[in-house]
Amino acid sequence: MSQASEPHTSPLSQPVLVASLPDTGSTFRVEPDEAARAALAREFGIPAISAFKAKVTLVPGSRGCVRAEGRVEAVVRQVCVVTLEEFDTSVSEEIDVTFAPEDQLPEIRPGAEIDVSELDLPDPLVDGTVDVGAVAAEFLALALDPYPRKPGAEFKRVEELPDEQLSPFAALAKLRDGDKE
Repeated sequence: MSQASEPHTSPLSQPVLVASLPDTGSTFRVEPDEAARAALAREFGIPAISAFKAKVTLVPGSRGCVRAEGRVEAVVRQVCVVTLEEFDTSVSEEIDVTFAPEDQLPEIRPGAEIDVSELDLPDPLVDGTVDVGAVAAEFLALALDPYPRKPGAEFKRVEELPDEQLSPFAALAKLRDGDKE
């Protein structure tokens, strides 16, 4: 008998019950401590997150939908893809996402073709909540450069060799030709 796995929770988890939001909305601040930033850095596969703060405003809409708007600011340590040196960089990303109850989302059948470029589907509400910490973490993850380059780091191309020197048999040919001399 297989056990159901627990849903993933962000190290910054800060769930907000949508039903408790006033009609004008509420603003939440996410400023994780060092341990939470370290856990998030491990989750993202980067050396460190030395600073992180986010401001997320949740505004209820029609039919149970909620809009999350705000900004995430962080200082992250990444590894340069050119030099393999660690370096710090600032990240700033705007937050803008809509959540809807699952019964408001269109049914997507397995195997059906979907043109996601034309759809701007809201994210599903989970148990009537929006996790503002997870939203902030997700937008930080989206803002990270997948190929970070330390300022000033340049990729220098290796001079190309003539085709005959690229052959795996070039060294053997040199040995063979050396025997004939």
